[in-house]
Amino acid sequence: QVRLVESGGGLVRPGGSLRLSCAFSGSNFMIYTMGWYRQAPGKQRELVARITPYSNTNYADSVKGRFTISRDNGENTVYLEMNSLKPEDTAVYYCNAASRQDYWGQGTQVTVSS
Repeated sequence: QVRLVESGGGLVRPGGSLRLSCAFSGSNFMIYTMGWYRQAPGKQRELVARITPYSNTNYADSVKGRFTISRDNGENTVYLEMNSLKPEDTAVYYCNAASRQDYWGQGTQVTVSS
């Protein structure tokens, strides 16, 4: 059974940076496209960034140039480097593993506020 454990969320001031991590276990990491999604209060969950097993990436327009997704296939971990954070980035961030089935982490809160 796939297990995803996120870490790295917290409170940061506008313009600041955070790095989220998602540790994957329970299956072959290399067959999964890994993604970060977020859900703000009262809004639907939305894709932030995604990375394929071959490290092809795509990003939501709202985070392009500010966020970077990466994966360490040796450590079975996916990262989301978030820079120039804005209050509108405040949300619960979820890690996703997608292959024939989708798996989700428990989420980590990111709050951007002065």
